Amino acid sequence: MATVQSKPGPVLRSDYQRSIAAYWNKEKDPVNIRLGEVDGLYHHHYGIGDYDESVLGAGDQAIIEEMHRLETAQADVLLDHLGDIAPSERLMDAGSGRGGTSFMANQRFGCQVDGVSISEQQVDFANDQARQRNVADQVRFHFRNMLDTGFETGAMSGIWTNETTMYVDLQELFGEFSRLLRYGGRYVCITGCYNDVTGGRSRAVSQIDQHYICNIHPRSAYFKALADNGFVPINVVDLTAATIPYWELRARSSVATGIEDPFLTAYKEGSFHYLLIAADRI
Repeated sequence: MATVQSKPGPVLRSDYQRSIAAYWNKEKDPVNIRLGEVDGLYHHHYGIGDYDESVLGAGDQAIIEEMHRLETAQADVLLDHLGDIAPSERLMDAGSGRGGTSFMANQRFGCQVDGVSISEQQVDFANDQARQRNVADQVRFHFRNMLDTGFETGAMSGIWTNETTMYVDLQELFGEFSRLLRYGGRYVCITGCYNDVTGGRSRAVSQIDQHYICNIHPRSAYFKALADNGFVPINVVDLTAATIPYWELRARSSVATGIEDPFLTAYKEGSFHYLLIAADRI
């Protein structure tokens, strides 16, 4: 039986969080908007898989559509690792952006999905999308802090983060996820993390941090924080090689932002990894 959590504290708890919220409230980057306009699924993550080289000679819109296909493929891989979810179960998208992966989860599993974001603009946009899709009774987005959601203890069968953990303290985050997940519930994370073996943040990783106002964690920090909070990894997949083609294609598109070279440098030199971690709550 789930128990009710006390009312959470203020959504934005620090100057840093307020700066992140302000960034995403103002963000209207074509690399997110134009790709989302392809089919109405707005993503805020990167892609995986080889691209169709024929798009390079087919015009910019063909490149945009191919990038969107690779981003949607990434979300499909994440959802694959949640396992079997029944329509009666409940999932949480932590750092839900404009809602793309939440809608994909609802379409796949037929279950309730709650998205949380500290960007009111993103929450409003995603809830409007839910109404347009006629799923507002099942997919809801909340202006809440994923470190302190206020949802009921044990209410979730699955939680995921898709490129959002670099904005928060991992011990706090996984402590909250441990509270929210039922026994045996599944957490899936896709994230960039720096390589402990190479010894600290490389110049390229530091450039990524600066661009996104984030704080990329070392690979080791994920596994320590998971173990400390009652999670046991069941799958760890290195997606680094799989994401490089996406970045090479993005660098040739009209929506390139200038951060493509640091990503490609970091991945290719081995100082940065793109990992999927699936872990069970015990």
